[in-house]
Amino acid sequence: MSAGPTPLHRARMDRFVEAGLYLVTSEALSAGRGTPEIVRAALDAGVRLVQLREKELAGRDLFKMAEEVRALTADAGALMLVNDRLDVALAAGADGVHLGQGDLPIAAARAVAPDLIIGASSHNPTEARAAEAAGASYVNIGPLFTTGTKPWSGDFLGIAGLRRIAPFVHVPFTVMGGIKIEHIPPLLQAGARTIAVVTAVTAAERPGDAARALLAAMGRGLK
Repeated sequence: MSAGPTPLHRARMDRFVEAGLYLVTSEALSAGRGTPEIVRAALDAGVRLVQLREKELAGRDLFKMAEEVRALTADAGALMLVNDRLDVALAAGADGVHLGQGDLPIAAARAVAPDLIIGASSHNPTEARAAEAAGASYVNIGPLFTTGTKPWSGDFLGIAGLRRIAPFVHVPFTVMGGIKIEHIPPLLQAGARTIAVVTAVTAAERPGDAARALLAAMGRGLK
């Protein structure tokens, strides 16, 4: 049985819920630019939550990039999570890991890493409830809108899907999938507070300006 959240986990989650915009990286979708360059621009714009999601990189190269991005986020006072790879998250000193439906079980990850933020992907109320029960720190709801970031054969949830799933989630939740700046107002109205984006920043002509505009649309940003 879990002993409950540790003080470090609680402190990290306090910062998580304050961040608002959640940048998820993809060097393959960054218009020929490196992920560290994108992250640096986003941090300069006020982003304080970054997930390193580099599906094409093998473990050693992913770890090398994680160390570089961890240094950037640490200097900016931002959180960094690693997608899928708990081992890389721990080795690079990340703040957390995000796990998909086919990754290491949440309970097993929590047993190994009680201080880490552990996020979980969900596509319906059943998956969201199961992730929360297993000890997820937060649940991601998506994909909401049409996206080419990853293959998807199911239905896109949209705002209506978000409204169906959110009432079942009692931990913080994030939303993701094809989100552009015009989606921000209806997402906020539907209760979203942490909004994850990939290409809205990584593929933008000026990633820093794109991140700044998204933060402003959310009523967030540098003071």
